[in-house]
Amino acid sequence: MRRESRKHEKSVSDKIIMYSMIGGVALTIILIGLLMYSKNLRDDVKQGTIDLGDMANLANDTENTESASTDIGKSIEEAKNEIKSNNTNNTNTQNQVNTTNTTQKIAINTSNITNTNKNIGSNSSSNTNSKNQNSSSKETSAKAEAKETKKELSFSMPVEGEISKDYAKDSLVYSETLKEWVTHMGIDIKAEKTTVVKAAESGTIKSIKNDPRYGLTVVIDHGDGYQTIYSNLLTSEFVVEGEKVEKGQSIGTVGNTAVFEIADEPHLHFEILKDSIPQDPNSFLK
Repeated sequence: MRRESRKHEKSVSDKIIMYSMIGGVALTIILIGLLMYSKNLRDDVKQGTIDLGDMANLANDTENTESASTDIGKSIEEAKNEIKSNNTNNTNTQNQVNTTNTTQKIAINTSNITNTNKNIGSNSSSNTNSKNQNSSSKETSAKAEAKETKKELSFSMPVEGEISKDYAKDSLVYSETLKEWVTHMGIDIKAEKTTVVKAAESGTIKSIKNDPRYGLTVVIDHGDGYQTIYSNLLTSEFVVEGEKVEKGQSIGTVGNTAVFEIADEPHLHFEILKDSIPQDPNSFLK
């Protein structure tokens, strides 16, 4: 029992000591807090005193400030007037300079216009001379080309064979098909069917047509008004309209398609025209 009593007393004593220490620490913290609060309060009071003093000083300096502001305002107005005066002087000076520059530019432009007019006159004269020279050159070239175009044509036999019916413009020949005497504007060259027909001279295929009198017909334009006509053909498969052909080039084959000469043996009906007028092929063939 005694031991338990001692233990209980010791436990109570320990608790009392612990609570005392806690209370001491708390009291110490409270005191420290009060001291700090007191110090801050004193600082605030001092600061409030200083602010009041500053406000009083500011009130005393108001008149000086108004005076300084008046002086500054005067200085600013004077400065503005001086700036306006300087700007006016600068503007007048600039206007004088611009006027002088404008006068000089007008004089320069007048001089340039005069020179331009002179150059235009000179260029016009040069262009006129150049045009005249070009015209002369073109005329010379055109004449040379005309001479080349008018070169002498030499026609050859379009197909080898005997002339079975001759050219008859001013006289008449008897037609076995029509059973009457008629004119004949070309020559008939006897040849077997499918014999190749060749161009009598170089030129351009003007037309390929089925003539109602002379059957399948090819016309070649040789220039300078000359044309050759190849009729009574069986085919014209070697050429097309607009094609350029050389002398001796194949253009078709002999047939028997001419209605006006269907009673005759197979042959080539051949004509030469000059300015659309029939000519005697015998005078051209070589």
